[in-house]
Amino acid sequence: MSESNAAVGPDQPPLIVKIGGARAVDPAGVIEDVAHVVAAGREVVVVHGGSTAVDDTLEAMGKEPEYVTTPSGVSGRFTDEETMGVFSMVLPGKLNTELVTDLRAAGVNAVGLSGVDGGLVTGPRKSAVRVLEDGKKKIRRGDHAGKPEAVNAGLLSSLLSDGYVPTVSPPMLADDGTAVNADADRVAALLAAELGGELVLLTDVEGVYADPEDPDTLIDAASTPAEFAAVEDAAEGFMSRKVHAAEEALSGGATGVVISDAGLRKPLLAALDGHGTWIDQGAVGGGNAEADGADDTAATADGGDAE
Repeated sequence: MSESNAAVGPDQPPLIVKIGGARAVDPAGVIEDVAHVVAAGREVVVVHGGSTAVDDTLEAMGKEPEYVTTPSGVSGRFTDEETMGVFSMVLPGKLNTELVTDLRAAGVNAVGLSGVDGGLVTGPRKSAVRVLEDGKKKIRRGDHAGKPEAVNAGLLSSLLSDGYVPTVSPPMLADDGTAVNADADRVAALLAAELGGELVLLTDVEGVYADPEDPDTLIDAASTPAEFAAVEDAAEGFMSRKVHAAEEALSGGATGVVISDAGLRKPLLAALDGHGTWIDQGAVGGGNAEADGADDTAATADGGDAE
């Protein structure tokens, strides 16, 4: 694609880029593209997860990472107190610092933030999660996880207007005043909704496949509710979280969402040029309501990055 593509210009809505944390995702190409987009004058926010690094650290400490499956079939991390300590050390402490360093080396005026900093991302803690164990529905308690619901828009807008590229990772600040794990896909979706921006979810596959076992069945786009329903039906595992995040972003005011491959030569520019699975605002109608109490989607995978 041409690097003069209008999709990177200053007249475009803010761009929220979520970099997946799977082992196969190398952020180097994304960093180069972010530098290009920022230089062209478009506002950019970068969000990242890091489940692989968290798992590696836990295993090095002799602790087995724990994942659970909800009754609806969504898999995610169960974050106990010890895991939460590792999570806080690895994501904002190590990965965010490394990513900001690399972005700044590429000429991007990046500033690192967790969702806790300045109360950037807040919401209710979901300490109880519904899980499916041995075919039985149970409620697990003691999860250090939360649902991102609100953004410190003033802080975010101030940083963008001053020419910074906010580079954001979980944890978020829960309503009980504690730092808790949060799905980075949902964090990115919330930021995109708040800014009325365009959301790019970069992962280790091309997009959503109609048949998850067949990469030749990529769904190129969804622009109607019926087409979005087909995307939802096709999404499995970690991809179901990304599709759910896309729905939240679009319902909240984002202009569009694309799920695309971080492994392409110019992954962000390729996504903006039409690669991956595009989901238009018209594909999603209305908001989503969630019941209080035990949350069927509370267990997190540090941004759905269990790719």
